[in-house]
Formats: sequence, structure tokens, C-alpha cells
Amino acid sequence: MQNHQGRKANSNSDVTMIKKIEDQTTTEASLAQPTEEQVIAFLRKNPEFFASNEYLLSELKIPHASGAAISLGERQVQVFREHRDELKYKLNELISVARENDAHFEKSKRLLLNLLEVKSLDEIEMVVNEVFKNDLKIDFSSIILFGKSSDYPASDIKIIELAYAKQHLGAILDQTHASCGRFSEKQLKCLFPNDAAKVGSVAVIPLRHGDLLGLFCLGSEDPAHFDSSMGSLFLSYISDFISRILPNLLLSSKQQYRNDNIPSLLE
Repeated sequence: MQNHQGRKANSNSDVTMIKKIEDQTTTEASLAQPTEEQVIAFLRKNPEFFASNEYLLSELKIPHASGAAISLGERQVQVFREHRDELKYKLNELISVARENDAHFEKSKRLLLNLLEVKSLDEIEMVVNEVFKNDLKIDFSSIILFGKSSDYPASDIKIIELAYAKQHLGAILDQTHASCGRFSEKQLKCLFPNDAAKVGSVAVIPLRHGDLLGLFCLGSEDPAHFDSSMGSLFLSYISDFISRILPNLLLSSKQQYRNDNIPSLLE
């Protein structure tokens, strides 16, 4: 009985000893194997590590998208090339934007200079159409004024009542900057009544001088040409200038009509 108990105690002692040895081995293994975070921290702290251990560069293998393993040095070269290609792409994009801005500036300058010579309402639309007719990306342009057409019977410029515009255009009239994108059929028929079915995307810029005087509209057959994310700085310059000269032209047109309809005292 005592021998049996002694053997059982010895057995328990052996199990305990084995567990201690396993725990110690596990602890030593964990100490010998640094974590991924520790390796990253070490390499960041010692960027010259591979310079003094170059042989590792050829021994380390990194999986590639193609399935083949490549060395760390080859992977670095690949990363540099990808980074170079990305920078080249961004540079080309900047150059393209700069060229577009140059073209917009020249067009805006030419339009503003021509608008300085405008003497009537009809001439405004003629000048705008002339400037944009050679733009491959802009297929339609128009100026819409708010008021009563009976006040300007001598003018061919499109004039609609503000209540009608609010009914068809809604929140567009509340904007202080350009509204760009794809518009509804109802809105297109109001802006481009003769070409609504052909218009894919639109830029609408309000003409304001205190009150809302009208709209400056550009249309493209390309549904993606005008979108909500595009810049509209140059269009705003043009609309601001038109807004400045409109009040005098509107007054002049009204006055001219009245003068033409007043019977001469000599008749």
C-alpha cells in the first residue's frame, strides 16, 4: 500500500517536472522568436541593418503576384519602379490640367475682351456662341434672362419669366456657383428647348447683380464632360463679367424700344 502511494507520488512529481520543462521551453522559444511588431520596430530603428548584413538581401524571399518568389533587393527595385510610374502619371496629369487651364484662360480673355464691345442684348449671345463654337467639348451655349419678353420685343435673346424658371429648374436657381452634371428632361427643355434631346451634361452659372438676372448655360453631348466635381473658376469669371454689363444693356434695350414707339412731334 505504501509502495503504491510512493509510486503515485513519484509519478505526479514527474508530470509536474515535465510541465515545468515544457513551460520553460515555451518561454525560451518565445524569447528566442521575436514578434512581427518587434522585428518591424528593430528595422525602423536600425535602417542600416541590411547594409552591414548584405548577404541577407539575397537569402530573403518575398512572394510575388506572379507566384514566383523574389529577393528583397528585387522587390525594392520593383517598388521604386512602381513609385516612379505613379509619379510620372501624376506629373502627366498636372501637365494636362495646366494645358487645359491655359486654354481656358485664353478663351476667357478673348471672350471678356469681346464682351467689352457689346452694345446690345443680342450681341452678348452672339459673342458667347462665337467663342465656344470651336470648342470640341462644348456643343451648346445659351444665355437666358428672366423677365417679360414684352419688355424686350426687339431682342432675340431667350427671355422667360422667373416663375416659369423656378417651376422647371427648382433649386438650380438658388445656387451662387456653377451647377454641373446631368439634368432632367424637364430642366433640359427649359435650358435648351431646341436641343434638349442631344444634351448629355450641362454647366449652369447664375447671372447675379444684386438680383438674379438670368443664367449662362453650356451643354455637351458627352454625359461625362460636365460633372459635379469639376472646377468652374473660369466660368464664374465669365458669368460675373456678363452680370456686370447686363443691367445697363437691359435698361438700354427697354429705353430703345420706348423711344422707337414714341410718335415723333414732327409727324
